[in-house]
Amino acid sequence: MSQNQAEPQTENTSSMLDASVPHSARVWNYWLGGKDNFASDRAAGDQVRAVFPEIVEAARYSREFLRQAVTYLAAEAGIRQFLDVGTGLPTADNTHQVAQRIAPQTRVVYNDPMVLAHARVLLTSDPAGATQYLDADLHDAERVIREARATLDFDEPVGLMMLGVMGHVADPAQARDAVRALVSSLPSGSFLTMSDGTATSERVIESHRQYNESGAAPYHLREVADFAAFFDGLELVEPGVVPLGRWRPENGSRTVVDGYCGVARKP
Repeated sequence: MSQNQAEPQTENTSSMLDASVPHSARVWNYWLGGKDNFASDRAAGDQVRAVFPEIVEAARYSREFLRQAVTYLAAEAGIRQFLDVGTGLPTADNTHQVAQRIAPQTRVVYNDPMVLAHARVLLTSDPAGATQYLDADLHDAERVIREARATLDFDEPVGLMMLGVMGHVADPAQARDAVRALVSSLPSGSFLTMSDGTATSERVIESHRQYNESGAAPYHLREVADFAAFFDGLELVEPGVVPLGRWRPENGSRTVVDGYCGVARKP
């Protein structure tokens, strides 16, 4: 993608978002080859990539993990409703698209302020199912669940998706509490699906240090053990907590990147 690319001109994006300050969702969109990003996002993304070139591969593996995990949940575990927290900007194979290809009646709720400018894209659902959007603080589990109840039935299992979002919560205890509060609101048989960047190499640590100085909302890497702790009390689905690219890869073993992921069932 050229640095000379014209700025996105959708009225919602330009009116609601500050194009001069990089945003993690738009930077991620840039790494994935998307068009919903600004010069500030591309500059921050290139700065990270200069120190840690594997970030583009990590972004692609993370998106692939979403597709694989949702496919497992919908096709094998029989999940028919999803709550996707911190989904970011829509790209190919969003949660509702993957799930509704398998089961058109699937209902999906997205919770992410960045989605508002692109709601018309995300709200395109299979007529047999439903796709809705809400904007609630992930720390306020009670509100998230209350508003999601308008679309989802919390008497039935829910697939909770939290991909690349908890790094924006600096305090480890607050991050654990936020995840546990959401999981505790879900019925037995629900699943937690998570991925996040991890402090597993000096290059990724340095790249995120520079990113956090760019003016964007900081992203805090965690140790692998701290990431794995999000699944405490749940039943991990094989192969457990593994590096991005190693969760049920379709084409054999993948290069290890600095990020981990996992899927677990609530007993």
